Amino acid sequence: MGQMEKVLTQAVAEHDVPFVVAMAGNAEGITWSGAAGETAGRAADEDTAFRIFSMTKAIGSLAAMILIDRGKMSMDTPVADVLPGWNDLQLLDGWDGDTPRLRKPKTVATARHLATHTSGLEYEFWNADMPKYMEATGHPTILSGLKAAMMYPLMSDPGTQWGYGPSIDWLGQMVEAVDGRRIDAFCREEIFEPLGMPDTVFEPDSVKDRLCDVRIRGEDGAFAPFDLAPPSHPEVYGMGHALYSTPRDYMRFLRMVLNKGQLDGNRILSESALAQMCADQMRGLTFRKMVSVAPPLSADVDLFPDMRVTHSFAFLRNEADVPGKRSAGSLSWAGVLNSHYWIDPSRDVCAVIMTQSLPFIEPRLLKTYDAYERAVYASL
Repeated sequence: MGQMEKVLTQAVAEHDVPFVVAMAGNAEGITWSGAAGETAGRAADEDTAFRIFSMTKAIGSLAAMILIDRGKMSMDTPVADVLPGWNDLQLLDGWDGDTPRLRKPKTVATARHLATHTSGLEYEFWNADMPKYMEATGHPTILSGLKAAMMYPLMSDPGTQWGYGPSIDWLGQMVEAVDGRRIDAFCREEIFEPLGMPDTVFEPDSVKDRLCDVRIRGEDGAFAPFDLAPPSHPEVYGMGHALYSTPRDYMRFLRMVLNKGQLDGNRILSESALAQMCADQMRGLTFRKMVSVAPPLSADVDLFPDMRVTHSFAFLRNEADVPGKRSAGSLSWAGVLNSHYWIDPSRDVCAVIMTQSLPFIEPRLLKTYDAYERAVYASL
């Protein structure tokens, strides 16, 4: 346990992170909690509120899985059957000078494609054609919160390759259309309240006094203030990025997964639906290295090089053991401001390690994450 504390303290002392909070647990409860450093004028702790960005995605996928479990939709429901506007999306098939060349997709996109990031949608941070398209057409970023921003062109035909983008924003809109409730109400009533996650919110008002600040590493190696947050009161709450949460709250979500769909007697999903949500759903495809086109915001993303990596309906999956660390079949992902989590069902372990810094997964952050994870497994 002392080694985990040492990792956090050392990371802050050496300016590898501006501050850090970490927790580990199992199906039964929290086994360890620690923090180092200050943020927004107070000591960081397990109730510090974070902009969790893409840690929102697993919650959005869970929302869809709840409806699948109830027979309201399936993984193979075509997106356009629920959201006809999907049929207005075209595929970017090259350029005539600065004019995008567009065509109709050759395949039908489904909820499964959205959940596994094989829908064809890609963010402007990972595909150089997307910022070029946005500049050429004036298309708004998904982080604007505008409904029009949903209409990114596809970069590949659905079901043909991994591409990381605003797919879960569309999946959240499928949930709204099928269920009838707005996605924030659905998540609050079906997920956050039953799981006892009072600090997981779409608007930060209730956690403002505990909200940490964001730092970006400059060319001189020092951290400087940076302004980045989900849009407030958007036209569309994007389930790819919209949530605020705390380490304590998010651990309750992770422990629900270890408990096969329930926590403290409140069942969110049937055991069979939870198993489906955590199984490889890529149908033979695999994760592809994400090459950054915005290095100040993110390094390249390839967390398990030379290993087969897939994606479930909600999480990235490493398909082999990582020596000294997580087991094969472990589930993970992260938010762009370096809030990270993993779930290892084989060893009954879940954990978070969270800060608010850019670039995403820069080497110094990854060093801290690696040391923390090794310390967690050494303590078992």
